[in-house]
Amino acid sequence: MGRLRLGVNIDHVATVRNARGEGYPDPVRAAEMALAAGADGITAHLREDRRHISDFDIDALADICRRRGRPLNFECAVTAEMEAIALAHRPHAACLVPERREEVTTEGGLDVVRGQNTIAPVVRRLVDAGIRVSLFVDADEAQMVAAKAVGAQVVELHTGAYCTAVRERKPQAEVLLNNLRIAAAKAYELGLEVHAGHGIDYETVKPVAAIPELTELNIGHFLIGEAIFIGLGPAIQRMRALMDEARATKAA
Repeated sequence: MGRLRLGVNIDHVATVRNARGEGYPDPVRAAEMALAAGADGITAHLREDRRHISDFDIDALADICRRRGRPLNFECAVTAEMEAIALAHRPHAACLVPERREEVTTEGGLDVVRGQNTIAPVVRRLVDAGIRVSLFVDADEAQMVAAKAVGAQVVELHTGAYCTAVRERKPQAEVLLNNLRIAAAKAYELGLEVHAGHGIDYETVKPVAAIPELTELNIGHFLIGEAIFIGLGPAIQRMRALMDEARATKAA
């Protein structure tokens, strides 16, 4: 079980910027600070309605990640528009996610089982362009099998239900964590790289980080919120330390 990478999602720096229509705070500056603080890569979700990250941000983020030699993980819906943007920028990775305009945030995983015929051609074109393709999916073994079938190289497990259950002290939290463990093991067995993300905070990160098959966590909203109180660098450094502690404890 090796070192767990941390991808930092800077979408909600752009949310604050867009609330006033100003040029600040700058998500590109946040990305630079995140990398300096120990992030292994940057994640950004370009939504159809451009509610936070803009096309200009993607241009600038792609440039800074290339210059720093760090990966940009471009989250996007399975649409012709988003595919064209991914192919134009050629980020290190593209994570295909479900998207509904009326949702506040991504509410569940991509249904690869039902959407194989639509998803597979998009995956193929992105992979052919040299982009590493990830699918954001719920912790369901059938989704792991479908992700492998459509040609994805990576799955990102949706941890939102587990994290919400922990915060709300719901008894099913342990069941949901075990579902994540089972799905991660299945994905690894199939030869997929396994990531996880959504809703992770200081309380929930260690049980997730201890799942041995995981190689990367993508965390954003909590870190941006915590940065209001302690700064972005310290927030990321604490998250990094908790991830490392979880791995060291598991290995011991």
